[in-house]
Amino acid sequence: MKLSALFLLLATAAFPQVKLPPYTRNVLPNGLVLDQLIKRDVPMISLRAIVRGGAEADPSGKSGLGAITAELLRRGSTSPQQLARTAEQFSEQLDFIGASLNSRVDEQSILLNMEFMAKDSARALDLFADALLRPSFPESELAKVLAQRKDSLRALKDNPGQANAAYFRSFFFPAGHPYRNSPTGEESSLSSITRQDLMDHHSRLFCGSNMILIAAGDATDQFQTSLRKVLEMVPAGQAYSWVKTAPPLSYKSARLLLIDKPDATQTYFLIAQPGIHRIHPDRVPLDIINTLFGGRFTSMLNDELRVNTGLTYGASSRMQQDRLPGSILISTYTKTDTTIQAIDLALTILKRIREKGIDQEQLDSAKAYLKGTFPPGNLETADQLAATLGNIELHDLNRGEVDDLFSRIDAVTLEKANAVARQYLQESNLQFCLLGQASRIQDAVKKYAPAMRVVPITDPGFRAPDF
Repeated sequence: MKLSALFLLLATAAFPQVKLPPYTRNVLPNGLVLDQLIKRDVPMISLRAIVRGGAEADPSGKSGLGAITAELLRRGSTSPQQLARTAEQFSEQLDFIGASLNSRVDEQSILLNMEFMAKDSARALDLFADALLRPSFPESELAKVLAQRKDSLRALKDNPGQANAAYFRSFFFPAGHPYRNSPTGEESSLSSITRQDLMDHHSRLFCGSNMILIAAGDATDQFQTSLRKVLEMVPAGQAYSWVKTAPPLSYKSARLLLIDKPDATQTYFLIAQPGIHRIHPDRVPLDIINTLFGGRFTSMLNDELRVNTGLTYGASSRMQQDRLPGSILISTYTKTDTTIQAIDLALTILKRIREKGIDQEQLDSAKAYLKGTFPPGNLETADQLAATLGNIELHDLNRGEVDDLFSRIDAVTLEKANAVARQYLQESNLQFCLLGQASRIQDAVKKYAPAMRVVPITDPGFRAPDF
């Protein structure tokens, strides 16, 4: 059976409405939001701490501060001397109970995630609290992490796909936009970060008024009580104040940034246009359109560029959904000799979905795909449930984001879907970010944008030039 026929068959099947399991939500006296969800089928517990701010909160000239802070949370603690932990002790004690403890930063938050067996909940909570609330930020560990990050940034130049994405951020987002700087920082900004910066950043952001804690899994009453007692000791502090306004993502003409990698045998290209924010009312119909355009393997982009023409091993589109509007982004790569053919074909598909739209069979297929993939990707494990609840809390949503999702998908008509495609998938003023062998493609790609800049990949950093 063809995949298209299979999706149509799925579309005619009755999908039961998904519902978030029952959970409790409490705002503690210090302002900390605590969500607790009991899930007894697997003896595991997932803890997720979300600190508002993320890369947006990095001070000017110190991009990457949030990422370094997150990395060092488990590199030493300031507990009383007899209980203080070194980085090695953190790792050894986590391994002893088979727990995972990971941290990361994104545009709007710093996250600390821990998964462990329910039987080890007391030991796990002690480790989690040490990392979250009592990091010591040792100078020696800071030096290691900074050196590793700088080495990784330099090595990124040898990974064309990731390097192109790194350049794209400063190319697409205008000066003054909180998403212009990389959450992981650049060599120049990392060099300015000190231990005092980490301590100040942690003290400012890791406070009750600025924190969300999600506990999901097979938790006993005793663990829930212990968790609450730990969290009630967090200083209230002051909530991070979100950036209220940002430079608009509006472009008067097409622009093209070409990163010259003389030894490249392929061209990596990104084609972008302004998108929407996380709580935009059109997010469901646009998600349906993006699914068909390039959001799944059986998409228009992948079918044409990979399956039908063999120009690439994969082509996709991504709809960024963060607190502030982001991009709608076409992404793929091709042999140097087929650069123009691949870009032209991607633009042809963009024109096709915008002007001709989709039909009812495609709409039904996308609806079935979204309904079929949402539960296993968001609601099956304790960790997934913690992530889903955290997303709801961070963006000031409610459980209707899940409970009403299928109804909102069903409500999208063919007319609405095609109207959204025409509104958001524009053909003019596109922003092109290419990485490849400039000597062979520079003259040919001029046709895509009246404004073009060429940057040698050997130049320090990943900062796009002014246009």
